[in-house]
Amino acid sequence: MTREGRNRASAQSPAWLEELGIWLSPSLCLPWGVSEDAMIDLTSDAFFMGQALREARKAYAAEEVPIGAVVVRESQVIARAWNQVETLRDATAHAEMLALTAAQNTVEDWRLDGCTIYVTKEPCPMCAGAIVHCRPVRVVYGCPDLKGGAAGGWINLLQANPPLNHQCEVTGGVLEDECVGLLQGFFREARARKGEEGGSQGGNRVRR
Repeated sequence: MTREGRNRASAQSPAWLEELGIWLSPSLCLPWGVSEDAMIDLTSDAFFMGQALREARKAYAAEEVPIGAVVVRESQVIARAWNQVETLRDATAHAEMLALTAAQNTVEDWRLDGCTIYVTKEPCPMCAGAIVHCRPVRVVYGCPDLKGGAAGGWINLLQANPPLNHQCEVTGGVLEDECVGLLQGFFREARARKGEEGGSQGGNRVRR
C-alpha cells in the first residue's frame, strides 16, 4: 500500500489498530472478490423474492408445486410459507394463505398494516381475496399467471374498480426468470415421472 493509501485508510482505522501499525481498508470488510457495487441490498425486492424462492424450493423437495411466500414488515421477514396442498390435503393451503396466517400470528392482529407479501407466482383469486381482507400495503410477485392470476394477469382483485374494501400496490416480474424456471423444472420432472409410471393409477398429481 502506498503512503497516501495508508494515510487514507488510517483515517478510518480505530486508534488501537493504528498504534499497532495496522491500517484497515474499506474493501477488507467485503467478502473476498466482491466489490461494493456487487453487494446485495438486504431491503430490496430482489432480496426478499429470493427468500420466497427458498420457500418454493422446500415445496419442490416435497413434490409440491414450488411456490413460496414471505411477509415483510419494516424490512424484516415476519412469516414464511410454501405451498402444501398435497402435504396437508387441503386445497386452500397455498403459500400465500399459510404465510398470511403466520404473519397474523406474529403481529397478533388480522390486519397486516405496513406489510408486503412476496410470492413467487402471481396470486390466484382465492389468495388475492384473502390478501385484500388482510390489508397489506404491497404485493410483489415473481412470474405472472395469465390464465388464473388475480393481480392483473387474468383479473385484478387487488386493485379492483369499483374498489373492494382495500387496495394494494402491485409489483410483478421480480426474479421472474428464476421463478418460472423452478416451476418449469418441476412440471418437466412430474411429466417424466408420470411417463415412467405409464400413467398407472395413483400416479403423482400436480395441481395448485
